[in-house]
Amino acid sequence: MYPIHPDPARAETLPADFYLSAESWSACRDRIFAKSWQFLGDEQLLFAGPENLHPLSLLENYLDEPLLLSRQEDDSIKCLSNVCTHRGMLLAQHPKQARKITCAYHGRRFGLDGQFEHMPEFKGAEDFPRPCDHLHELPLKKWRQFLFSGVDPLVDFDAIVKKLESRLYFLDFENFTFRPELSKTYNVSAHWALYLDNYMEGFHVPFVHNDLGALLDYGSYTTIPDGDVIWQIGYASKEDFTFDFPADHPDYGRDVTAYYVWVYPNFMLNIYPWGVQLNIVRPVSPTFTKVEFLYYIHDDETFQRMNGAQLAEKTEREDEFVVEAVQKGLRSSFYRTGRFSPAREKGVHHLHRLFSAGLGGK
Repeated sequence: MYPIHPDPARAETLPADFYLSAESWSACRDRIFAKSWQFLGDEQLLFAGPENLHPLSLLENYLDEPLLLSRQEDDSIKCLSNVCTHRGMLLAQHPKQARKITCAYHGRRFGLDGQFEHMPEFKGAEDFPRPCDHLHELPLKKWRQFLFSGVDPLVDFDAIVKKLESRLYFLDFENFTFRPELSKTYNVSAHWALYLDNYMEGFHVPFVHNDLGALLDYGSYTTIPDGDVIWQIGYASKEDFTFDFPADHPDYGRDVTAYYVWVYPNFMLNIYPWGVQLNIVRPVSPTFTKVEFLYYIHDDETFQRMNGAQLAEKTEREDEFVVEAVQKGLRSSFYRTGRFSPAREKGVHHLHRLFSAGLGGK
């Protein structure tokens, strides 16, 4: 399904049908998003208070899987199904503190670990309880303070973490300050993959982002595909805003002002000398996407000097204008597929190869 040639000099992009067809929309949900790790939240923020149960929906409006994060007595966390095994009732509707997980419909009770404990009026039930009467436990992974889970993830999470740490190990994300007043969710009238296509290259920067372009040295802009991670390294046009790397860092001695890091399939980190901005792309419909921006700042002075919030807002609105126009253009009778710039679209080519592989292509 949608094979992509391995050589970007010969390859064609994913066709318009990938972004437009109902079949592709469903296939991506089942074969890409259900088989990958999804960002759940920041453990430090989720469990900052006394609440030990946190319900959430895994990719609401797409996967729509009801989950329940449950903090155990030893402070470890389990990710459980938030659906009662009796009649399918949601077990928790909001964060709360509780000693047990009890269904408000018929009183079925589970331990905080999801194990069935008690059910009223079931004395006559044969072959009960069975293993399926426990709450299903989903895999849960953590990178730094960030939690990830998935319906049936096949991606090697530890390999992703190793790649992230290869360049980001010197950043103390755990002590960065989350800034809720800056964080926001953008509504984009375009397919989720169009947003990622745009994110994956700096080719458009001189044409679309004049302010961002003034910060970056376009000629040195570097893209490094690395399995389920794609790095984009932005070098500074001036020496004012650059990272202070330790001597053993692979980019030591280079004037790097930004890392743009994508993790399969919809999690990104925009890392600047002032801190990090998480981007989570959440599919809603084939023509509508929500993009969450979460700000973590450790150097407010540099953030202000770089006009961090204003620059991000302007850049995002410019990106929205582009991808929404592409969404309309894909419906043209005269467009089927495009070609890649071998020099500037290595990231997009790699992205399309990964999506093609996830869907069963080559």
